Amino acid sequence: MIIEHIDTQLPAAILDRHSFRGDQTIVVAKENLLTLVDLLHHEGFQLLVDITAVDWPEREGQRFDVVYHWLNLASQERLRMKVPVADGEAVPSLAGLFKTANWFEREVFDMFGIRFDGHPDLRRLLTWDDFQGHALRKDFPLDGGDVFCMEGCTAPYNNGERN
Repeated sequence: MIIEHIDTQLPAAILDRHSFRGDQTIVVAKENLLTLVDLLHHEGFQLLVDITAVDWPEREGQRFDVVYHWLNLASQERLRMKVPVADGEAVPSLAGLFKTANWFEREVFDMFGIRFDGHPDLRRLLTWDDFQGHALRKDFPLDGGDVFCMEGCTAPYNNGERN
């Protein structure tokens, strides 16, 4: 299994680990991300299936987990890797290593506001440039707020009426 191999090659790189129904999950510090990705790639995990994030607003310090899903095409082994980050903190981009990372990172940036250092074109993907907020953050207004509000607007909707 890949987790034991990581422990051998990069001792102390994994902060936490668990397995559920055959899916392996590891938690790693962002400082170890690029080294670990290089190791995974050399071990056959050459398909980056997805990058997403999870918002934990109640968690102190590191509010988000950036979540990477990997697949080893030869063995069909899967690996989920979580990288905890604080609000406003950036994660190293994988766009230079994996073409799929380009769009995945842009989506995470758009929906959660997490930046990726070294990304070649980090801009919104699913919303427009002056969209206010990040729609998948748990503190985003359930009614969507005033989606037509431009930069600096302070007039939210109340019961469908503009203040």
